[in-house]
Amino acid sequence: MPAIVLKTLIKEDIKVVFDLARSIDLHMLSTEQTNEKAIAGKTSGLIELGEFVTWRAKHFGVYQTLTTKITVLEKPRLFVDEQTKGIFKSFRHEHLFEETEKGTLMVDKFEYESPLGFLGRLMDWLIIKNYMIDFLKKRNLTIKRVAETNGIQKRKK
Repeated sequence: MPAIVLKTLIKEDIKVVFDLARSIDLHMLSTEQTNEKAIAGKTSGLIELGEFVTWRAKHFGVYQTLTTKITVLEKPRLFVDEQTKGIFKSFRHEHLFEETEKGTLMVDKFEYESPLGFLGRLMDWLIIKNYMIDFLKKRNLTIKRVAETNGIQKRKK
């Protein structure tokens, strides 16, 4: 099962970063390149424990739907979303947050399994893993940019 681990240092308070990472609205902003929209379940605001969201997005030229549910939430340190329906055979995305002297360290641990056995594993190696890394990095960059821009504005007041 492929695993992706990304670390992003954000110069902002852990509570702010945690909430931005749970924001449905910010997620849609960060995924404009795939035209991702929340179409069912929690469709705006901050997602909470036990809630689900169904996303519709265009990946590899095809519109797909994916439903995830928040299965673990420990404010402001951790939340986990897991696929309940979608293209992957399975996926689990852990979002971890740690306070540091320089701000908040946000860590993504994304584990997934593609369908189609050997063919799926080959597609992971050739395309999907790098695609998912790029997708998550863009999302994290958006969170970082929004958090740090708002933080600068707050400090100037």
